[in-house]
Amino acid sequence: MDILVTGASGFLGSATSRMLAAQGHRVIPLLRSSNEPRAARWNPEIGTIDLAPVRSLDAVVHLAGENIGRRWTRARKATIFHSRVEGTQLLSRALAALPQRPKVMVCASACGYYGDRGDQVLEESSGPGAGFLAEVCRQWEDASQLAEQSGIRVVHLRFGIVLAVHGGALAKMLPVFRFGLGGRFGHGRQWWSWIALDDALNVIQWALMNETLSGAVNTVSPSPVTNCEFTRTLGILLRRPTLFAVPAFAARLAFGEMAQEALLSSARVLPARLQQIGFSFLCPTLDSALRYELGPRRQTGL
Repeated sequence: MDILVTGASGFLGSATSRMLAAQGHRVIPLLRSSNEPRAARWNPEIGTIDLAPVRSLDAVVHLAGENIGRRWTRARKATIFHSRVEGTQLLSRALAALPQRPKVMVCASACGYYGDRGDQVLEESSGPGAGFLAEVCRQWEDASQLAEQSGIRVVHLRFGIVLAVHGGALAKMLPVFRFGLGGRFGHGRQWWSWIALDDALNVIQWALMNETLSGAVNTVSPSPVTNCEFTRTLGILLRRPTLFAVPAFAARLAFGEMAQEALLSSARVLPARLQQIGFSFLCPTLDSALRYELGPRRQTGL
């Protein structure tokens, strides 16, 4: 298959590109700039896109979006919003206009869609929550309507925290925990929904190949954990104490609104649709996922 990938240089995008290439697919990155005349290019900030150099596309994996893991200023929130919503609208419009459209578009979304919901069990049928991230995710998913209306099958993968030692949230946490300074955020009772990197990649593959799959898919493990349990499990596996805690007020002081919505909020999300179609998780529990990621092969980048 000829597969266009956005966000191909990012943590998840680069891993996705390697997986697809290893399976024999032709991966075509959608680049912001390139000296290659046959490259597909775009600039979401100014609303330009050029897919003319691409002869044909069988599928699209859309993973582009500004990182949310820093303090949110007003300008940064605007960048986060525009990179996801307007970027998806731009891509959808261009794909819908192609004379030979791809069959499927797999789009990143996030469990932030559900907002802060306490202990409530959340499945794909659950409605959106409140807050900045929830609104971004809702409009992010709606932004693909032009692609859907043109007959492209669209799948929205609502990712939880993707666990890997070489990128994402876990990679940022490991140095702190290895120094014995790790601990919970706030009271620690908030639910964190997560997925091992290899399981996330397999979900992307399933979404590409399973012609019956469309709409929202919770891309999380079947075993969400509280922040306390995540902290305790990681500390045990690293053989380090986890006595320190970051009080909620301190997290808000350091990270502002981002702390409240990304670190202190609670989303107990289950992968109902994946379980219905028989998806098999390589790492269904947090212990198995962290043991795999912290193993010698992952530590050496294999």
